[in-house]
Amino acid sequence: MSDNSISITSAPPTSGVPRTKIRIVVADDHPIFRDGLCKLLALEEDFEVVGQAQDGQEVLDVLQQYEPDILLLDLKMPGLDGLGTLQRLQAARIRTRVIVLTASDDKNEFVQAMKLGTSGIVLKQTATDLLIKSIRKVHAGEIWLDSHTTAAVIRQFVSAEEVPPPSQAAAPRERERSPLSQREREIVALVAQGFKNKEMAEKMFISEQTVKNHLHNIFDKLGVSDRLELALYAIHNNLHTGR
Repeated sequence: MSDNSISITSAPPTSGVPRTKIRIVVADDHPIFRDGLCKLLALEEDFEVVGQAQDGQEVLDVLQQYEPDILLLDLKMPGLDGLGTLQRLQAARIRTRVIVLTASDDKNEFVQAMKLGTSGIVLKQTATDLLIKSIRKVHAGEIWLDSHTTAAVIRQFVSAEEVPPPSQAAAPRERERSPLSQREREIVALVAQGFKNKEMAEKMFISEQTVKNHLHNIFDKLGVSDRLELALYAIHNNLHTGR
């Protein structure tokens, strides 16, 4: 089966370290789907389903109890929905990596989920083997996006940029006013790979303020307004590898 998804490496695997099982929690309000998915995941030798949640209210308690590596999170749940759950997880500084598993086709929700720290988005109609692959990739420190989802979100940003306000109609903004330096390209790649400012500073042996200065210049050169737009621009223009 063709792999039509995009995964972006943020850190190489550590060699010589014994492989441990990936601890997973599944959060979905449909018992049949949730139980079936748990049984499928349990068939993988390197997976261990340690808990389940049927709504957003339960998720935080389950994560604090089991401290899993991966949370598979449905966006459409009663009470506290997926986006509300992501906000709470972010506020609580939960370290579990989140993969949104959804049947929704709302691209705005995907953008919000990514801004709230989601490491992957997988549509429920995706083949099981790709879901399994996404879990392993995200656990290894990568970002996983369904290619259709990525393309749609990028188009959302591009379409917004291609229609300037009336006052700017005579002089539309250029997408890239000047070329990026090699150091700026390295920073773009690291942002797309999920690194935070402090992590980039340590990795590049520069100060965190220098990273912020570089980001300010990059945003200005590329005409993007936040890290998500920068990451999507990097993916769309093949800048996420740093090469």
